[in-house]
Amino acid sequence: MDRNANLKKLENKERVWDLAVIGGGASGLGVALDALSRGLSVALFERADFAQGTSSRSTKLVHGGVRYLAQGEVGLVFEALKERGRLLHNAPHLTENQPFIIPIYTFFDRWKYSIGLKIYDWMAGRLRLGKSRFISREMTLERLPQIKSEGLLGGIVYHDGQFDDARLALAIAQSCDAMGGCVLNHMPVSDVLKNCEGKVEGVSVKDTLGGKKYRVRARAVVNATGVFADKILRMDQPDIGKTIQPSQGIHLVMDRTFLGGQDALMIPATSDGRVLFAVPWQDKLVVGTTDTLREKAKMEPRPLASEISFILDTARQYLKNPPTRADVLSVFAGLRPLAAPKEGSMKTKEISRSHKIIVSDSGLITLTGGKWTTFRKMGEDTVEAVGKVIRVKLKASKSMDVRLHGYSESLESGHWRSYGSAGARLRKMVEGDPSLSKCLHERYPYTEAEVVWAVREEMAMKVEDVLSRRMRVLILDAKAAIAMAPRVAELMAAELGKDVDWITAQLEDFNKLANKYVIDSL
Repeated sequence: MDRNANLKKLENKERVWDLAVIGGGASGLGVALDALSRGLSVALFERADFAQGTSSRSTKLVHGGVRYLAQGEVGLVFEALKERGRLLHNAPHLTENQPFIIPIYTFFDRWKYSIGLKIYDWMAGRLRLGKSRFISREMTLERLPQIKSEGLLGGIVYHDGQFDDARLALAIAQSCDAMGGCVLNHMPVSDVLKNCEGKVEGVSVKDTLGGKKYRVRARAVVNATGVFADKILRMDQPDIGKTIQPSQGIHLVMDRTFLGGQDALMIPATSDGRVLFAVPWQDKLVVGTTDTLREKAKMEPRPLASEISFILDTARQYLKNPPTRADVLSVFAGLRPLAAPKEGSMKTKEISRSHKIIVSDSGLITLTGGKWTTFRKMGEDTVEAVGKVIRVKLKASKSMDVRLHGYSESLESGHWRSYGSAGARLRKMVEGDPSLSKCLHERYPYTEAEVVWAVREEMAMKVEDVLSRRMRVLILDAKAAIAMAPRVAELMAAELGKDVDWITAQLEDFNKLANKYVIDSL
């Protein structure tokens, strides 16, 4: 992706795009991908970096949602299981089949979860990733060697998908770019433009890196900004009430030896009725999540002490080696964009995770709710609404057949896998300049070449873009990310033509951010 080339596409003031999408997370990217698959012209604007908010802070699962089945959201589970299968097919370099084990301590639980997961298998149909089954106590302890054995009767194995959320978002953005879309990060929308009849006709945006402002005309505008949707809605209707209720989920990252093995642990009923996962991911263990209502939406939400204690306390009940705060390498928080509950209701379990599309009197289309797994279907449904707003019969959606950027049937091992087919080009770059093969940190495989690649090919514009989302070091090991930052800044400055002052400013910003991921600071 060439950011400067995409900026030039905005220079033509007479051009009218079919669709302007506000938001470069899972929702906005899904809308752009589907619209482009139908032959529409699309400009997408992300105020920060692609997936910088909620969409890079998930539990790293592509799943139907076992807990949603228990809550009776059958339609959502059916939809998510189908999309799970399609996503694993279209992005094998960024997704994989992950076995889970639910430890069983009572005979009642054995039958309850066995029946529930058989239904889950059946609902997935031909897109099923594997059969669920009960395994013995001995086999459970062999596959989860660090789980407590007292009272254990056995375990139930089931299968779901796992993915790299931020790099999947990047692959979708790259796919949109290759399909002719104009995708831009660090481009916040400052206003929604309207014609003399009060109908939406575009957006005003500003390049926060270059400082230039643009008026972008479009036949339709989609607000896909997640927890920040109300901010855009107020540009359209200043007196509108609250439509989004942010719900915070946090995750703790620790060494994967706390669980052992290749399987993930699923605790289906914690002390307060939540579900907790401990998932092996990128040679670490991601443990979460919580579901805590927050009053305001923030780009960098802070984990609460009570949330950290809840996860640690719950993990200690199941693991032989009880984790402590000192064992946490990184802690990250994200906000889910739930529909605001009815007056007097503040229970997140009462709020559906299904997506919702709202069309205002001005024609502004807002997409809210949903989950990563169903990003493509959310996009398809939203583009159908676009067709109604602009009163055009659209071509059929082809997004379910789009193989995402980097698609390859021949996958490399380790972190190189996430580059997919682009890995060969990256390796050629290293062959041309062997000095770039140096690792940025002694404990991690990321190389200097990948920083240069992120700038040249992946629209990385800030140190945070590289260390948090192109590489995932910030959420895997915050202190390691801080140690890597100076060299990353130097390499980026050389590529971007920046000076020492830029390096200093970037390091100051990044260190301030990264310290929020260090548990000692919370």
